[in-house]
Amino acid sequence: QVVGHSLAKRALLIAAAGGHNLLFFGPPGGGKTMLAKCLPTLLPPMNEREILEVTALYSLAGLLDREKGMVTTRPFRSPHHTISDAGLIGGGCLPKPGEISLSHRGVLFLDELPEFSRRVLEVLRQPLEEGLIRIGRAQRSVVYPAKFLFVGAMNPCPCGYFGQRNGKSCRCSLHSVRRYLRRLSGPLLDRIDLHIFVEKTSLSQLLEANSSRLSSLTLQEKVQKVWELQKERFQKEGIEKNGEMSSAQVEKYCVLDRETKQLLKSAERTLHLSTRSYFKILKVSRTIADLEGAPHIRVEHVAEALQYRQEDKLWL
Repeated sequence: QVVGHSLAKRALLIAAAGGHNLLFFGPPGGGKTMLAKCLPTLLPPMNEREILEVTALYSLAGLLDREKGMVTTRPFRSPHHTISDAGLIGGGCLPKPGEISLSHRGVLFLDELPEFSRRVLEVLRQPLEEGLIRIGRAQRSVVYPAKFLFVGAMNPCPCGYFGQRNGKSCRCSLHSVRRYLRRLSGPLLDRIDLHIFVEKTSLSQLLEANSSRLSSLTLQEKVQKVWELQKERFQKEGIEKNGEMSSAQVEKYCVLDRETKQLLKSAERTLHLSTRSYFKILKVSRTIADLEGAPHIRVEHVAEALQYRQEDKLWL
């Protein structure tokens, strides 16, 4: 159902295969929400352990459908930007799971990302890094699992048309654009592996659409193969996906040759990469190599991974 957007679809495949978080930005009507909703269709079905985990969380939250019983499909949660931090992380005198934990083993999608309060967005930093959320209350403290794929979507400015070459022109002042973008903190952006600019699909692309596009099922089979490869690789590491690797594990499983190291040195000078961004690029490179069945990361894998670090388009 997705016409065009080849780079965005490639990013969805990489995100699903390696457990990488994703940010779409671009003008209204470009297809950001539609792309995000396609991500669960690329994920293989849950196994028995995952079904039990998700069902338990929904039961604690009082959201379990008694007629259907177990939750057998991967969650896709998309809370509104007016949600409170308690609604996102969970709350109450006896804390119940919030949207973060209800997305466990599935996808958490935050549309209009800068419209969420700064406090709510900063709550995301712990689960994005650790895959769990800690809730402390006077009566008790609980820890809920929160291993989800995060997808954010945002416009490039308040009106949505900043930087457009065709179509509507931006009505925002440079100051308002900068203020809008700076609602997202650097540490939060650093925790998002893939940053993709999504342009509108042209009318000619829609008219020329044909049936040769890959189906979600075909891509899901590719994801399944990479998951099996990672399961074998990390069976003694206590993790499941490339996106979960620690810095020590990155050094172990992402060995680079001289040419690849030189490319990263050049990228560091031009993109001003943080240490966390550097490790994110290597994790994404490992997933790209896995999708190709390559045992080692090559320079073309890192070159592709660098395409997905586009902070320069977010920060003026």
